Amino acid sequence: MTGRIGLLLIATAATMVLAGTQLSAQQSAPAAGAQVFATCRACHTLGKGQRSGLGPNLNGLFGRQAASLPGYNYSPALKKSGIRWDDKSLDTFLAAPTKQVPGTRMVVRVDDPKKRAALIAYLKAETAK
Repeated sequence: MTGRIGLLLIATAATMVLAGTQLSAQQSAPAAGAQVFATCRACHTLGKGQRSGLGPNLNGLFGRQAASLPGYNYSPALKKSGIRWDDKSLDTFLAAPTKQVPGTRMVVRVDDPKKRAALIAYLKAETAK
């Protein structure tokens, strides 16, 4: 699997996994977010200095301009988006990446608002380290 077909197959599988992820009402947002992020790990890393995978490393994500991590080959669409990552922009993007930024390579979405909120809380905690 290479190219866009491989990406599409991975994204489809990831979306199916995200759709099946169950969040317990008793889980804290970051703990529930870690569960949601398990699928994201197929493409993204979080740790400072870790190499990017299929998707960029997310360390230092909040407050960063979209498509600004040095050394990662972003889509032209994301480069032109003008997005600065914060809770609101990330929530909008994760809900429908290809609608928010037509032409983005990020095709996995998180439909459930509670899962997105948990994921964002987790990312905020983990990417600030």
